Amino acid sequence: MQIENTSIEGCFIIKPSVFEDERGAFFESFNQQKFEELTGLAINFVQDNQSISKKGVLRGLHFQKGEYAQAKLVRVIKGEVMDVAVDLRPDSATFGKHVSVILNGENNLQLFVPRGFAHGFITLSAEAIFAYKCDNYYHKSSESGIIYSDPDLDIDWKLSDTEIQLSQKDLVLPFFKELNN
Repeated sequence: MQIENTSIEGCFIIKPSVFEDERGAFFESFNQQKFEELTGLAINFVQDNQSISKKGVLRGLHFQKGEYAQAKLVRVIKGEVMDVAVDLRPDSATFGKHVSVILNGENNLQLFVPRGFAHGFITLSAEAIFAYKCDNYYHKSSESGIIYSDPDLDIDWKLSDTEIQLSQKDLVLPFFKELNN
């Protein structure tokens, strides 16, 4: 496992060691001890989630507020997505900035998104199976988000607006400057 820093402190790209032979491939998708050694973070993941999305489905930008904030370790099992994390930490030098990374079932990269970030992804392949670990349980009354098309965030989602599919909930999310952090 290798850790690569991103342009935002606390967000890491994780590259597992993949062992391939004529039978196929094997890799360790998570190892608590190695994760702690390489990141210096003691994270206790308590919930695993998985979604299946068709091309153009954009899920996000989501986060949970207050004591229910979540750190996430995200990856793609099948297909390809562009994954985005937006820094919502008011005291951060990168407040309001985002990092994006292409995750797919071939590169096996993972993105660690710490607490205090909004998170979202868009499916670039015909279908994608997206899996992630959370260090806090889902709490409906603490959920929030930011509209994907926020001009202040200026995220290039790689697909045109006519190709993007959103849930009704994600269509009415507030703008970044409307958040009460």
